[in-house]
Amino acid sequence: MTSNSGKAPSFKGLRPSSEASSRSKRSNRAHDTKPELILRRALWRLGLRYRKNVTTLPGKPDIVFPGAKVAIFCDGDFWHGKDWEQRKVKLSQGSNAEYWIAKIQRNIDRDRKNTSTLERQGWQVIRLWESAILRNPAALAAQVQEIVVRRRSLHDRKVTTARRSCE
Repeated sequence: MTSNSGKAPSFKGLRPSSEASSRSKRSNRAHDTKPELILRRALWRLGLRYRKNVTTLPGKPDIVFPGAKVAIFCDGDFWHGKDWEQRKVKLSQGSNAEYWIAKIQRNIDRDRKNTSTLERQGWQVIRLWESAILRNPAALAAQVQEIVVRRRSLHDRKVTTARRSCE
């Protein structure tokens, strides 16, 4: 079940399978999740300074380097569909399968749309799975640092060239 029409699937009449499930879903944090905090600490240790949860950008990236135009999303494995084909099979065998498959598929579609929009606006988008962040935050932070430094350098060269052409 995919939603390619751009419309959100209707969850009308569909309910979480239990009160415990509903309570668990409500307790999920929209920002300052454990993976975000861990990655931000690793970036800070490298001397990188950033903005958090920038609501003016599509998808509200978790970490943003405005000067370098780098937007980072720390995607939860379940909610954003890591290993989606395998996860979808497992979900289809559980309670309320239609609801969960539609919900996560819509998240995947929304993530793709936000990534595409940001890229068209000149942003480099980095999407990191929570499991990868938890496994090796220092390595991911070093990769982010390389990208940010390279993008800042390109931006600085463009500004210098533009200034010269105006003189």
